[in-house]
Amino acid sequence: MFKILEPYILSFIPIFVAVDAIGNIPLFISLVEGLNNKQRQKIIRDSVTTATLVAIIFMFFGKWLLRFIGISIADFQIAGGALLFVISMRLLLPGAQKSFLVDSSDKDVGVFPLGTPLITGPAVLTTTLMMLDNFGIQPTFISLVLNMLFVWITLVKADLIMRLIGASGTRAFSKIMYILLAAIGVMMIRKGITGLFLLR
Repeated sequence: MFKILEPYILSFIPIFVAVDAIGNIPLFISLVEGLNNKQRQKIIRDSVTTATLVAIIFMFFGKWLLRFIGISIADFQIAGGALLFVISMRLLLPGAQKSFLVDSSDKDVGVFPLGTPLITGPAVLTTTLMMLDNFGIQPTFISLVLNMLFVWITLVKADLIMRLIGASGTRAFSKIMYILLAAIGVMMIRKGITGLFLLR
């Protein structure tokens, strides 16, 4: 039973770490402050739809794009791993946060910056492509959809989650996710370097 579920679990976890649904809650609350329930629901719907579509399109066409411009999977693993590591390190630094991407004056905050790049950004796109290469299309697709469903739940229940764990709790959770993201980045670089040697 575990052998059947193993690729789904192993693909779900890195995408979950990259999405960082809990860490996005404080930013979401700041973006929807002063809006009524109908407006909030529209932003949630727009953000999850945008994030899901961007990730799925990249999952299906990302490899084709890489081949078209002559980039091997090993090249992408090294570059993607380095990118994940840099993103995680930047967000782990004292005082670092994702809010530099936020412009609350934008009427389409559900699409940008919430849908992309806050929910589906470079880390999610890179991780999704790596999971596709490691575990195949079905586990990756299901893991991605489940993660986006989790994002939708966390945004709908954002106020309740903030009351339960508080701002400090969400920050602590995010820091743990960034450490795991850095470790995934190192793993991808290691696999990419190994892949380059095997290609020779």
